[in-house]
Amino acid sequence: MNLDSQKDNKGNILLVDDIPENLQLLSDLLLKLGYTVRSVTSGRMALKTVKVKPPDVILLDIKMPEMDGYQVCEALKADEHSRNIPVIFISALNDVFDKVTAFQSGGIDYITKPFQVEEVVARLESQLTIQRQQSLLEQEITRRRETEEVLYQSRALLAGVLNSSLDGIAAMQAVREITTGNIEDFRCLVVNPVIARAFERSREEMIGKLVLKKFLHRIDPELFDRFVEIVEMGKPLERDFYYPSEKSYWYHFVAVKLGDGFAITIRDITARKQIELALQDANQKLEQLANLDGLTQVANRRCFDGRLKHEWQRLAREQQPLSLILFDLDGFKRYNDCYGHLAGDDCLVRIAQAVQKAVRRPADLVARYGGEEFTVLLPNTDLEGAINVAQNIQQAIYNLAIPHPESEVKMIVTVSLGIASLVPTLDVQRDTLVAYADRALYDAKLQGRDRYLFCSHKQ
Repeated sequence: MNLDSQKDNKGNILLVDDIPENLQLLSDLLLKLGYTVRSVTSGRMALKTVKVKPPDVILLDIKMPEMDGYQVCEALKADEHSRNIPVIFISALNDVFDKVTAFQSGGIDYITKPFQVEEVVARLESQLTIQRQQSLLEQEITRRRETEEVLYQSRALLAGVLNSSLDGIAAMQAVREITTGNIEDFRCLVVNPVIARAFERSREEMIGKLVLKKFLHRIDPELFDRFVEIVEMGKPLERDFYYPSEKSYWYHFVAVKLGDGFAITIRDITARKQIELALQDANQKLEQLANLDGLTQVANRRCFDGRLKHEWQRLAREQQPLSLILFDLDGFKRYNDCYGHLAGDDCLVRIAQAVQKAVRRPADLVARYGGEEFTVLLPNTDLEGAINVAQNIQQAIYNLAIPHPESEVKMIVTVSLGIASLVPTLDVQRDTLVAYADRALYDAKLQGRDRYLFCSHKQ
């Protein structure tokens, strides 16, 4: 690696795989993209390598001799020095049980072999971005806490640091109405240049003047009453507020009672807000990846299970129907044998896209249930409505006219569909709906495939 690429290093990655060819392939790809890569061929070597120099992210295979990937991940998470290192499993195992076990052992993501380079890089970059942003955010929080500690020092100490502080610092004294004793405004006793610039005045123009009430009216008039409460009740106030000033927009202040008034410190948190927004965006992208099937780009089994749980509880309260369509491709193994797995994958993608278009309501969910099996969840839909949707799906797949000369049903790809519909109750397991749909699908296959059948809770 040349000097320029070292300066532009994107992150330190540890690859763990007992097959050297896999390591070489992935290592070469990541090195070309500017990552620092170390490779080991066993779980024990991985644990020793992490102790010597912890990586930023670990890409971990599951099936390895001596220690499998799950055991390696559990060992990493049990060690306080390595528990925060993100572990992304990358494996040919595609069973739901394997993926669940990976997440239970401490993995933060799961990539199925064969993988797309773009997917690996996207997930890798998401983890590295989150790490960098969390580090910046922690540094900002640490600096803020250090500044807040200064607030509790004596006025003499405060006076010594005013002019050198990057934060705005001021002390205000209450001005009371003579007859009632109510606070009418606050007089500025002490102020540093940072706050003076925000008021668009010099320090000399502010000290001794009544400026706070008029200034707060431009930000939030309710804040004046909150500052009065600080003086009268003695309870500190801490808040973020928006105020465009030069190149900054967001500020954070902490105000505490000081005699018959209060002391306040103000910090520019525009950079922190930007980091928080970026972190929120990264988390949303991760959530999307975690809920999408990598091949078909419809919802995955994990997303389906979560939505089924949510809709079951909601519709049980509302006593409204919930329907489910479970379908799979007729003779798909023969299709794969005839055209190959790449063509089979393309077929699944086309089917998923066609069904997604046929299921039009935003509340409905199309998900890949596993292999060539898909499911459609239909909230607030009775059996008649579910049958209509099943007919639309069947027609949409007919319209694709994907050739399947090896099929025992037709010369094109067809599907068998099982439909179930019921009104959920909390004393019935939600898996009952899946079981009914599965039974109907089984019967549809027995009766010759390329058809839909339904099974209700009365059967």
